[in-house]
Amino acid sequence: MSRPADAFADLERQAEIVCTPCGDGDLVWRRWGSGEPVVLCHGGSGSWTHWVRTIPALSRVCEVWAPDLPGLGDSAMPPRPWTPATSARIITEGLRALVSADRSLRLVGFSFGAHVATLAAADLGNRLSDLTIIGSAALGLPWRSLELPKERSSMTAAERRQVHRRTLEVLMFADPGRIDDDAVDLQVANVARARFRSREFAATDEIRTTLARVAAPLKAIWGERDAVAQPSVGACLDVLRLHHPELVARVIPGAGHWVMYEAAEAFNAALADVLDLPPGQVASSQPGAGSAG
Repeated sequence: MSRPADAFADLERQAEIVCTPCGDGDLVWRRWGSGEPVVLCHGGSGSWTHWVRTIPALSRVCEVWAPDLPGLGDSAMPPRPWTPATSARIITEGLRALVSADRSLRLVGFSFGAHVATLAAADLGNRLSDLTIIGSAALGLPWRSLELPKERSSMTAAERRQVHRRTLEVLMFADPGRIDDDAVDLQVANVARARFRSREFAATDEIRTTLARVAAPLKAIWGERDAVAQPSVGACLDVLRLHHPELVARVIPGAGHWVMYEAAEAFNAALADVLDLPPGQVASSQPGAGSAG
C-alpha cells in the first residue's frame, strides 16, 4: 500500500504549474480541475501543501489555484517593503494575468494567507464572488505570541525533526495524536524554504481595517481549539462581523489551527457549505482523489 506522501507527490505531478512576476523572480502557481476559479492562499512559513487534503476534494467541482506566496515555497521574494500589502499586490497582479476578467474569483485564505487574501480582495473589487477567512490573526485583538521551539546548529537530524513536531503541537494541531509523519515532513520542507517572515504582522489590525473596503460577502471557518484565536474564536468572528454582518461562519469541533489538515473531512464539508458547492462531490480528503486536470 502506498503512503499518503506518495499521493501528495501524485497531486503535484497532476498540477499545471504557471508563473507570474514576483520581485526579481517568479510567483509559482499550481492549478487543478475546472469550473469556477477558487484561489487558496496558504499560511505563514508554508506553501501550497497546506492544502493537500483540500485540493483533491475541491478540484472535483472547481478550478483550484494554489500559489506559493511571495518568499515562501517555490516563489521568489517580493520587492521591498516586505509586507502583506506587497504580497497581496503580487497575488492580485498574477490573478489578473491568469484569470480572464469575465470570470468571478473566490478567495480562500488561511492564517497569514488570510491577511494577504483580504488585502487582495479589497483591490479586486467586483471581480470577487466572496472571501473566506480561516484561522487568521491581524484582527486588532489582544495578542500574545506563542513560544515555539527553536532549532540549534548542534542538533541531530532527529532532534531537528522533533522540534518541528513540537511546533505542530503548539501551533497547528489541537490533538497531538493527529500529527502524522506526513504532516511533519510537510512542516520540515516548508520551514526550510521560508524566507518571508510573517509573524510580526499577526499583532496588527490590518484585516479588521481592510475588511471595510471588501465589498464581497465574507465567509469564515475556524478550528474550535485554534491556538491563534486569541482571546477566543467567538471574539475573532465578532471582529469579522463589524464590517460584514452577513458573515457565514463554521467552527470545526475539536480542531486546531491547521484545521484543513487535522480535520480534513469536516473542513471540506464546511468549505462546501459556505461556498454553496455540491457537498456530495466535495467529500474525499485523500490526496490524488477527484479530477485534477
